[in-house]
Amino acid sequence: MTTLKAIDLRAPRLEDGFSIHRLIEACPPLDPNSSYCNLLQCSHFSDTSVIAIFDGKPVGFVSGYVIPNTNTLFIWQVAVAESVRGMGLALRMLLHILSRPYCRKIDHIHTTITENNRASRALFERLANTLSSKLSVADWMDSEVHFEGRHDSEPLISIGPFDPLTILTEKYNENF
Repeated sequence: MTTLKAIDLRAPRLEDGFSIHRLIEACPPLDPNSSYCNLLQCSHFSDTSVIAIFDGKPVGFVSGYVIPNTNTLFIWQVAVAESVRGMGLALRMLLHILSRPYCRKIDHIHTTITENNRASRALFERLANTLSSKLSVADWMDSEVHFEGRHDSEPLISIGPFDPLTILTEKYNENF
């Protein structure tokens, strides 16, 4: 039986890229990127991304990057294999990224979540609560203006400001 503590978290490596691509493909409604994009996420953005491994296979992935000239981490995608959903893995992966030395100055998080993705919205509400911060929503990428009507609008979700040291408190440790 899979338990949260049995899942290892680490920075992704280039050789993880294609297996991450397959994981994301298996996690609708996530938009699959090109495998090349996932390879770049595993190399260029490995400090702000995480892979979750159970029994030698990826069961979770979060990609992100620091928005240039800010203390804001933009979370690009969160993927969790169906077999381990509902265990708190997504929150654990987000907190894992924030706990890294590279992210010690991060005091805001941004992401986009379509209106119909209730699971992702709930995840980021839990993250805001864990960080003792507020979550706000603003219009950002419009279906018609930015996607020619081929994709749902992507509102901008903002969390912050928060104290970067918050993740080192008991709240952080409860999630591990």
